[in-house]
Amino acid sequence: MRSLIPLSGDVLRTLRDHLRPLIAYHLFFTLLASSLLLPAAGWTLAWLLGHLGHPLISNTGLLAALLAPEGLSWLLAAIGLTFLVLYLQQAGMTLVAVRPRTNHYRQAFETLMACLRHLPALAGLVVLQIGAHLLLILPFILVLAGLYGHFLGGLDPYYVLQAKPSVLWWFLACALPIVLLWLVIAAALYARWHLALPVLVLENVAPHRALGRSARLTRGQGRHIVGAILLLLLAILVSPFAATALFDALFTPLLGQLPERQAILLPAMLAYVGAYMLVTLAITFLGIALNALLATCLYLRLAHQEPRPASRSGTGHPGRLAWAVEIAVVAFALSQAWLILNRFEIQEDVEIIAHRGSSAQAPENTIPAIDRAMADGADTIEIDVRLTRDGKVVLHHDASLSRLAGDDRRIDDLDSSVLETVDVGSWFGDPFVGTRIARLDEVLQRVRGRAHLMIELKPSARRGSELVSAVGQVLEEERQARRSCRRQAEDPASCGPANPWHSVSIAALSYPLLGEVERRLPDAHTTLLAQLVMRGTLPRRGFDTLALRHNRINLDEVKRARHHGYRLLAWTVNDPARMSRLIDLGVDGIITDRPDRLVRLLEERETLSDGALMLVKLRNWLRD
Repeated sequence: MRSLIPLSGDVLRTLRDHLRPLIAYHLFFTLLASSLLLPAAGWTLAWLLGHLGHPLISNTGLLAALLAPEGLSWLLAAIGLTFLVLYLQQAGMTLVAVRPRTNHYRQAFETLMACLRHLPALAGLVVLQIGAHLLLILPFILVLAGLYGHFLGGLDPYYVLQAKPSVLWWFLACALPIVLLWLVIAAALYARWHLALPVLVLENVAPHRALGRSARLTRGQGRHIVGAILLLLLAILVSPFAATALFDALFTPLLGQLPERQAILLPAMLAYVGAYMLVTLAITFLGIALNALLATCLYLRLAHQEPRPASRSGTGHPGRLAWAVEIAVVAFALSQAWLILNRFEIQEDVEIIAHRGSSAQAPENTIPAIDRAMADGADTIEIDVRLTRDGKVVLHHDASLSRLAGDDRRIDDLDSSVLETVDVGSWFGDPFVGTRIARLDEVLQRVRGRAHLMIELKPSARRGSELVSAVGQVLEEERQARRSCRRQAEDPASCGPANPWHSVSIAALSYPLLGEVERRLPDAHTTLLAQLVMRGTLPRRGFDTLALRHNRINLDEVKRARHHGYRLLAWTVNDPARMSRLIDLGVDGIITDRPDRLVRLLEERETLSDGALMLVKLRNWLRD
């Protein structure tokens, strides 16, 4: 194979010749996989995680669960099932391409049955092929783990990600050649075994013989095979972005020219989204079909000196069933479009929460950042609190002073009097030189009547209960101070609510710690912070607000929040386009380093008509 162009042409011609039966098989298989195979993986995962005995809400917790014996067993089973589904689909498309054509839908159904008869052999091929790749990657993972422990093992991961110390670059410099070596070896092995699947289903041989036959056929052809695979992968990855850009550039402006009449605007938007859904379904089908036909054409070329499956004259008229199924696909796309449009609620009320103050414009968790957040228009200010050695509550995110002050000492090893001398503003810029670590009582006094607080607890080991009690004591002292203020002030509103609990929320990235808050501080409004959402692991009660990483939020999460009666917040979001999408979904609040951007976005959206706002929501949906 001197060039990939003839191979690409053969693959495209094979797709053209067998398009209808390939579509039919794709529809049959998708129905089977979506109704039986894929839900089985979700059910087994829910069962496994339900037996952990504690919520799984963080990446660290997920990693610990997966590294447990039960977790590793499920992970291996899930990987195997995923590839078995992919192999079944590719095997069916291979059989469709090489078998004589009859009625398209009867041929697709018969092919599906033939694939199910090959199920044991395909499962064996998955075990051998995927198992070999897992064994191959294991020593590389061990070497990388050793390097990580040597360079970064003693450092806080958050500090490493944010400060990017020199040891991180040393680790990456040492790890990169190891990763590249693994990629080269894995790509070579994948190329040698790339034809094992068509060999298995077309020659009806055992899995280990199929691997050997593939290795013999591909000897000396690895570079060409890898090039063809990479070219196909690039096309598959680029297509969705190209389709979105095309719709956004050519058709979205046309919608903006429509009159502000629902009788015209809604049908036009329905046709627009329906067409987009059909294009998306077509791209998905083409990616799967081209991948299968690539292996088929390679096999025929190397094993039988045939460039592609023979083009036979059509003998199977589509018939009524074919037309009915394809009309059903169009109806499905339009129904999905209608559901999407119905999600676009005209709702613009969202809480603006400044993450550690306006932390993109002033040093995080400091008085300047808090003052800037209030000036920017934040409704609530999120802060992180820790305990000093002498039991004082101070604002600081990290366990140590490394990232903000270049000092390796830990917060809980120092007295508050020592921390008062630490400069945590110089790193941000000259205007903030000399900025000190703030105390919680200072901040409570600063925000009286001007903003709410979300206090995230950052306890060190075995000091969680002590931190909860200390925060409660500071808030009780603030209650007394506000009562005194209200008795003496000309404007009692300037003192804030008499009960500070009405303007404060206690947050934690630990469900048991929130339980401790409820036991010790029954008046507290509680917020659970969660990095991830996995079926069966995230509790839906025991808190007043759930704050999720923004990329974990979808319409289902918003519906669950409404059903269970808690508020839903998204963190941490600084991109206005993503802010806009989250507003469209209906979140109750957005946590951001740039509250000024969210304020401007809400002001801009308020000036839009309903029709213009619907188009904004449509554009946001396209970006997603």
